[in-house]
Amino acid sequence: MSRFVQGADRRQPTLLPECLDDYVTEDCPVRVVDVFVDELDLKSLGFEGMTPAATGRPAYHPAMLLKLYVYGYLNKVQSSRRLEREAQRNVELMWLTGRLAPDHKTIADFRRENGAAIQAACAQFVVLCRQLGLFGAALVAIDGSKFKAVNTRDRNFTAYKVKRRIEQVAEHIAGYLQDLDTADRQESEAAEARSGRLVEKIDRLRAQMAMLKAMEAEVEASPDSQVSLTDPDARAMATSGRGSGIVGYNVQSAVEGEHHLIVAYDVVMTGSDREQLASMAAKARDAMGVEALDVLADRGYFSGEEILACETMGVTPYVPKPQTSGAKAVGRFGKQDFVYQPDQDAYRCPAGALLPRHMTTVEKGMTLHRYWDRASCTGCQLKPQCTPSIERRVTRWEHEAVIDALQTRMDLAPRAMRVRRRLVEHPFGTIKAWMGHTHFLMKRLPNVKTEISLHILAYNMKRVMAVLGTKPLIEAMRA
Repeated sequence: MSRFVQGADRRQPTLLPECLDDYVTEDCPVRVVDVFVDELDLKSLGFEGMTPAATGRPAYHPAMLLKLYVYGYLNKVQSSRRLEREAQRNVELMWLTGRLAPDHKTIADFRRENGAAIQAACAQFVVLCRQLGLFGAALVAIDGSKFKAVNTRDRNFTAYKVKRRIEQVAEHIAGYLQDLDTADRQESEAAEARSGRLVEKIDRLRAQMAMLKAMEAEVEASPDSQVSLTDPDARAMATSGRGSGIVGYNVQSAVEGEHHLIVAYDVVMTGSDREQLASMAAKARDAMGVEALDVLADRGYFSGEEILACETMGVTPYVPKPQTSGAKAVGRFGKQDFVYQPDQDAYRCPAGALLPRHMTTVEKGMTLHRYWDRASCTGCQLKPQCTPSIERRVTRWEHEAVIDALQTRMDLAPRAMRVRRRLVEHPFGTIKAWMGHTHFLMKRLPNVKTEISLHILAYNMKRVMAVLGTKPLIEAMRA
């Protein structure tokens, strides 16, 4: 007799059919998906097909298809073809869908045609988290990460890339023409065959050159001097590695400080984060339903206008100021070595002299004040360490007091950036691991936003199930 646990005989008939509900435990996550979607008002969220047609073949209910997608993203199954197969063999999905198995085109069309409604449905889970009191501290960390799009680097063109490729093709054509002249001087059967191959290569390169010339004009006409052929909305963006980059999207997220839930997100087509601080802070504040909010972000978000906008809306930012002083880089005094005296409206230089305000200018929409004192600079012993010019001039923005207050906050909170890194970076790593190497499966910005919203819903749902438990979460959703 075997000492292993024995399974049931596949051919053994049963007296009574087993209930499908017996295969799904009471604390199974699939029950959370079922209750979450059932509690949504899909019609008010904008889902199509909520009112069935009087004639024709009956359609699948949007609730069933939404459950299918939420379950798929919760279990790292995002492809419509894989969801089609799972619906036919996965017992949990059979329980969830009532043994319905739509084809992959029906599944894919639902996600593409109901993008805005799916995003609104995913946002309802953040509202539920707020109602459950999971947002304890009025603190969020904001960060951005580059996600790959369905567009290779070879199918993305910039002005520099097109120019370099044109030069390379021209060099290849010139080299092949020289080889063709050499082959024509030789009278042999092998030389004739080689000449034919060279002519074919030259014709292909000339066709490629014509394509590049047309692409050069298209790139110049593009607003951001960039064209992507596979996914027109994808953009080439630099990554943290030196000399590296991807073609994709910049995903922004705001993570609250109590349970590390993603309360707000956005997808932008620019690789820089400098203009995203105020908008993400506003979304996070509205999602958490608070009047005042502390926001942590890295130095890539530093912008005087964005910090001022945050202060205006009641958000307190913590953003380190990047060191961009050219004087500091070559060993001279930087602007931070000059202390502003608000009562005198002047700067005190490292030598102790006062630099009064002399003029005011407007540059790029910003009002700037200039401070200097030529008499103090003349004969100053520290002048070689200060400036090679006749006098040292210091520029001050009219709202520089906001930046000074930010620097004071940063000095009093030395661990702020450690907290930021602990909060906001691991959700990106988790979501990218779920997405796999390819990251996004869909093209165009609206569809990409739908994809990331489903991923964020799955991440938040797993976090809340880990914090509260499956059964308490189901009871809270039904309450």
